[in-house]
Amino acid sequence: MATSRSSISNARAPTHRVTARPASSSLKTHRRSLLCRAEDTQTSAANVVTDATFEELVLKSPVPVLVDFWAPWCGPCRMIAPLIDEISNEYGDKLRALKLNTDESPSVATEYGIRSIPTVMIFKDGAKLDTVIGAVPKSTLVNAIEKYL
Repeated sequence: MATSRSSISNARAPTHRVTARPASSSLKTHRRSLLCRAEDTQTSAANVVTDATFEELVLKSPVPVLVDFWAPWCGPCRMIAPLIDEISNEYGDKLRALKLNTDESPSVATEYGIRSIPTVMIFKDGAKLDTVIGAVPKSTLVNAIEKYL
């Protein structure tokens, strides 16, 4: 039996009912929630600075400060994050390494003209001394830091 064009165009696509399952009943969902909790508890060697703490932690710091301006959605920012942590560990008390989330603390980022992230700035005695923009090798960051220690 031949099917006419009009019966094909008038035919409805089958509908499907989707029901949500509680997280405890699905192993896949359970694994996903564990992964999220692991990401939320990830630690960093560099501390966090915000609009509210910037003056105290950066401008009034007795040691030079490296500030990493970043955002969670920024791929290059995630690429240099381990480098910032390594630098923080290597320099210890000679340098303070801080991370400022530009989404959560936009005032400082605007004040310092941050237009691209990642941007790393070096401060000493309350003054901005140097800026490095983009995902750069560790050696580039170290060379910038060494000029001011």
